[in-house]
Amino acid sequence: MASIFSKIISGEIPCYKVAETDEFLAFLDINPNAKGHTLCVPKTEVDKLFDLDEATYNGLMSFSRKVAKALEKTIDCKRIGMTVIGLEVPHVHVHLIPLQCMDDARFVTKVSFPTEEFQAIAKEINSNI
Repeated sequence: MASIFSKIISGEIPCYKVAETDEFLAFLDINPNAKGHTLCVPKTEVDKLFDLDEATYNGLMSFSRKVAKALEKTIDCKRIGMTVIGLEVPHVHVHLIPLQCMDDARFVTKVSFPTEEFQAIAKEINSNI
């Protein structure tokens, strides 16, 4: 069965797209820890990070770096944190989280935004890539 991320990649489920290549997609987390919280995923559905072939793993890290650099230009924060946990969706994904403090990376405090703000954030990040 296709993961929710595979459905986003195929266009079955909409997303706030930040960046895309033939192999990877970045989109805003709809339940973000902070403004600009972005997920980077390979378009190939693989459950675990270290099960990716080496080229895809390295490509995902390079793609995530480009998105993180754009996030840094877009969102006022002390740094961009990166985490890969992978328990909630069986599809490799990198969380890029604009951080003001350590608690922003803990997945306990969530923020919400109206659709228009999600769209504006995604567009602004994309313009900095």
